[in-house]
Amino acid sequence: MSSNPKKRSALGKGLSALLENAETDITTKSSNAGVVGSVSMLPIDSIEANPFNPRTSFEREALEELSQSIAVHGIIQPLTVRKLGRDNYQLISGERRFRASQMAGLKEVPAYIRVANDQTMLEMALVENIQREDLNAIEVALSYSRLIEECSLTQDELSQKVAKSRSSITNHLRLLKLPAEIQASVRDNSISMGHARALVSVGDETIQLAIHGRVIEDGLSVRDTEALVREGYVEPRSSAPSSTDRTAIAISEKQFTFKEHLSDRLSARVDIRKSAAGGGKIVVNFNSEVDLNRIIELLNK
Repeated sequence: MSSNPKKRSALGKGLSALLENAETDITTKSSNAGVVGSVSMLPIDSIEANPFNPRTSFEREALEELSQSIAVHGIIQPLTVRKLGRDNYQLISGERRFRASQMAGLKEVPAYIRVANDQTMLEMALVENIQREDLNAIEVALSYSRLIEECSLTQDELSQKVAKSRSSITNHLRLLKLPAEIQASVRDNSISMGHARALVSVGDETIQLAIHGRVIEDGLSVRDTEALVREGYVEPRSSAPSSTDRTAIAISEKQFTFKEHLSDRLSARVDIRKSAAGGGKIVVNFNSEVDLNRIIELLNK
C-alpha cells in the first residue's frame, strides 16, 4: 500500500504544519467528540501529561492564580493534544493550563486534537514550549540539546525552527557545561544568564564555583562578574596573591571580548592564557574527535 504523500510532507515540518493539517490523523474519525483536526471539549480525565515537556517545575502561586482565572473565565486558549486512541489523549502543549484546570475542578477542557509519533511529538512539544512558555535559560538549553540530539537537527536548522539566532542557541547550550550547582542557580533565578555566560568562559571549575559564591553572597552585577573573570579571579588565601600571579592570568577587556566572540563562533570554550613574561597561548577546547574535526572545518572556512 502506498503512503499518503500529503501526510508525509506534513510530518517533519514542525509544529505549524501539524497543527494546520488534519490529515495527520491515522485513527477513525467516527467519534464526534474527539475528531482529529478539530477543537473539542474533552473530559479532563481522558488526558495524560506530556512526558516530553521540558518544563519540570511550576510555581504553585502562579498556578493558583491561573486556576482562579480559569474557574471564572474558562480556558481562553485551547490545549493541544494527540489522540492515542478512542477517548484517550496526551498533551502536546499547554500543561500549565491543564494543571490549573485540574486545580479549578474542571471536568472538561477545550483542546486541539492531533496525531503524532513520539519523535514528531517531542519536536512539537519542545518547539512549542520554547516559543510560548516562560522557561528559564537552563530549561531552554536542555530543550535545544534534545532537539539537536533526539531530532537530529543542526544548530542552523534549529535556529530556523525556533526563530532564534545561532549565537543565542550556542550561548544557551554552553550553559550546560557549567557545574550542576551553577546550573541550579540559573534555574532558580538566583543568578541571570548574563552571570552564567561570564562563568562559562572560565576554564577552571574551582574558579567558576568561587566566583559563583561571590556573586550569590555579595549580589554582584553581571558587569562586576565579568570584571572578576576578565581580571583573573583568584580565591582568597591566607596571604594575598602576588602581582606576578595576577599578571599571569589577567586579560584585557578587548581580549576578553575576542575570547567570547571566538567561543561563540566555534561553539567551544576558548581560553587565553598569558604568562608574566608577555607570551601565552590561545586554547580551544573540544570534547571528542568529531568535535575537533568540526572546529577545524570552521577555522578553515
